[in-house]
Amino acid sequence: MNEHLSQKIFPTTQLEDADGEGHNSSANATMGEIISKRFSRRNFLQGSLAVAAITATVSPVALMTAEKARANGASAFSFPEVEAGVDANHHVAEGYNADVLLRWGDALFPDSPAFDPAKQTAEAQRRQFGYNNDYVGFIPLEGSSTHGLLVVNHEYTNPHLMFPGIVKIVDGKISQDKLSKEQVDVEMAAHGGTIVEIRKVDGKWQVVPEGIHNRRITSTTEMQLTGPVAGHDRVKTSADTTGTRVIGTLNNCAGGVTPWGTYIMAEENFHGYFSGELPEGHKEAANYKRYGVPEGSYEWGNYYDRFDLSKEPNEPNRFGWIVEVDVMDPTATPKKRTALGRTKHEGAASIVSKDGRVVFYLGDDERFDYVYKFVTSGTLNATDRAANLDLLDEGTLHVAKFAEDGTFQWLPLVFGQGPLTAENGFASQADVLIETRRAADMLGATKMDRPEDIEPNAVNGKVYVMLTNNSKRKADQVDAANPRAENAFGHIIEITEEGGDFAATSGKWEVLLKCGDPTVAEVGATFSTETSKNGWFGMPDNCAVDSAGRLWVSTDGNNNKATGRTDGLWAVDTEGDARATSRLFFRVPVGAELCGPLFAPDDETAFVAVQHPGDGGDDWAGHGRPSYYEDLSTRWPDFKDDMPVRPSVLAITKIGGGKIGV
Repeated sequence: MNEHLSQKIFPTTQLEDADGEGHNSSANATMGEIISKRFSRRNFLQGSLAVAAITATVSPVALMTAEKARANGASAFSFPEVEAGVDANHHVAEGYNADVLLRWGDALFPDSPAFDPAKQTAEAQRRQFGYNNDYVGFIPLEGSSTHGLLVVNHEYTNPHLMFPGIVKIVDGKISQDKLSKEQVDVEMAAHGGTIVEIRKVDGKWQVVPEGIHNRRITSTTEMQLTGPVAGHDRVKTSADTTGTRVIGTLNNCAGGVTPWGTYIMAEENFHGYFSGELPEGHKEAANYKRYGVPEGSYEWGNYYDRFDLSKEPNEPNRFGWIVEVDVMDPTATPKKRTALGRTKHEGAASIVSKDGRVVFYLGDDERFDYVYKFVTSGTLNATDRAANLDLLDEGTLHVAKFAEDGTFQWLPLVFGQGPLTAENGFASQADVLIETRRAADMLGATKMDRPEDIEPNAVNGKVYVMLTNNSKRKADQVDAANPRAENAFGHIIEITEEGGDFAATSGKWEVLLKCGDPTVAEVGATFSTETSKNGWFGMPDNCAVDSAGRLWVSTDGNNNKATGRTDGLWAVDTEGDARATSRLFFRVPVGAELCGPLFAPDDETAFVAVQHPGDGGDDWAGHGRPSYYEDLSTRWPDFKDDMPVRPSVLAITKIGGGKIGV
């Protein structure tokens, strides 16, 4: 089956694939143009890119040198590599256990009902683990690496995998029925996030249902708008004439945990939840076009006016924000921190700068959109947690502009500076933030190949930018930081802030990796020649930096016929002779992507989130048909005939204990 067939049948799969043209019509330079011009002017075999510059076919003999090089201690990682492939189950490196910790529908409270996929209700789902787990964070309790709060985003729902009886086959044609209000209510309850206490007992992690901090946050949880946009006319609705109270959060992709121990939920593809048409001549038309609103993958507007533009035209302006949750108070109102801008957020990883300000790195996950950084005005108070709880309401949002000479600038998105003035349609900082993308367009930011997770590394002072792919980039659109046309496999950029200060407004950049199969010359992948046939990957999405400063990369879209392998978690060397060497540590079942990943503070547990198992494309046996509730390509993780596939979080530990990857 064509891998896009299921996406045409099942709308939510199509939304999350992000395979559209993108909505950036600005004339700004693309990263591919910049990279192309930069590297056409220098010797590829000089400096720190010497290893990463090999774009010719890698011979099988070269690939076989991986184990020899690792035996000589060149790599920071030491574990038996998993064999790449596709099948119904997950696989982890020999010597490790990968235990399912939480599955969709699992109990989170003592009174949570048992999961019954044939009799789902919104009431039950609000007491159970949500769907399509994405970001995973860990907040230690009393400084422990074996007892803490697990925080998990639930990005979106796949009704064709969740609900029996909605997929029909008539005369060989496949269709999906309209959802009932009750099914939509279950979807809405399955979105959002989970906060749950977990504890490691005798080497195994377990949920603590009685945990006093346990909580579900959903698309119907009341939230507060804070910061410059709060109270603005453009976020007022008939249900909220104050412009300060929003019902719910949705499409929470990668996220973060702040240095003061709060949970960050990043709202990504919010455009898919809106349907209907704006009133003719409405002032938000151009704004919404830039964000792709309405896209209409979800049917929520059939039952709830706030998702119908004809009835509530301002509602989309209330989504696309960074949400902060105080996990220590299960009654606290989550806050949408508007100072960090409105985009399709992928992640919000943070680090403390030299002067104590807190820096957040933010990706806008769409083809040809931008990389952002937010720097707080105030500084971290390490001895008074409460003093930090509103730090995110004041600060400066920046967007990145990459140059051909290997330098970059962080351009401030501040009302009244440069083109961000009334003459260009911005009447206040609120307007700049509501239309973050247009403001960044006007500043001349660099168009990127789907910027997703961005992680700072406190050990080596670098920042890693995951650029998943961009098959829509044409040959005349390549630039220095986005070097390939029809970039199907993505790449990773490493940036160094000026003076080693994460709050700096300039710095230098390099391409750490161009991803894809290095044995195919036209792909142009740049893994080191020490990378084995199992070690290469495509579509970098999320990443993690462990306490030793080592980089781990998970993928989204590597799972297809072209690669013959699933998504998974790869260990990537960034230093020394082994730089750009990658090794496969964990792989997911057919149809899934790997999210998270997260390392416990002692590096003795890696938490990973397996999202949408069994969705889309050919099944592992090559049967060539779409996968849906009654006819699944896998029944992972339960493998029971009466159970559907269930997105799950796994805890990976070393048999006998010890640090992961060494």
